[in-house]
Amino acid sequence: MSTRDRILDAAATVLREQGIARATTKEIARAADCSEALLYKHFAGKHELFLGVLSERAPRLPQPDELVGTRMVRQNLETLVSRLVDFYVESFPMSASILGSPDLLTAHRAGLRRLGAGPTAPARQVQAYLDAEIALGRVDSGVDTHALARTVTGAALFEAFLAVYEGHSSVPDAEGRARGIVASVRL
Repeated sequence: MSTRDRILDAAATVLREQGIARATTKEIARAADCSEALLYKHFAGKHELFLGVLSERAPRLPQPDELVGTRMVRQNLETLVSRLVDFYVESFPMSASILGSPDLLTAHRAGLRRLGAGPTAPARQVQAYLDAEIALGRVDSGVDTHALARTVTGAALFEAFLAVYEGHSSVPDAEGRARGIVASVRL
């Protein structure tokens, strides 16, 4: 296992246990059995580590081009929503702690912006998929893809929040919940 992978694995564990607000690079380096200096050779800081964990250790959303024109649109959207639920269950405990500290949230927001990331990325990805399906004529051109993407992304986040709140490590019947969410929207 590479040093970078070891650091990401340690960061995922520490961030899950403590959240991004309380986790320190010193603790992550200790968990990875390396120095902070070595950690900083691979990652610019905690924000970059957080994004690395989300992009490389959390459940991945299929890219729009992997889905466009395949299967039924509702099936593809159900897959996206199910993966979103999994992603949010994994990431919510890491990121929720930041909301309780205005100063940390401001710094975190600035750090994510510098890296071109943020909480709207999943909704933008869903919207890109829906826009591509409109271009193929598989989704009605009157559909507000921005609103639809935020609706299903928000519903997935809510399902994940409830699961984490109840102490679950996953959403019970996530695929069924995803089907229900998608069934409630107009395509």
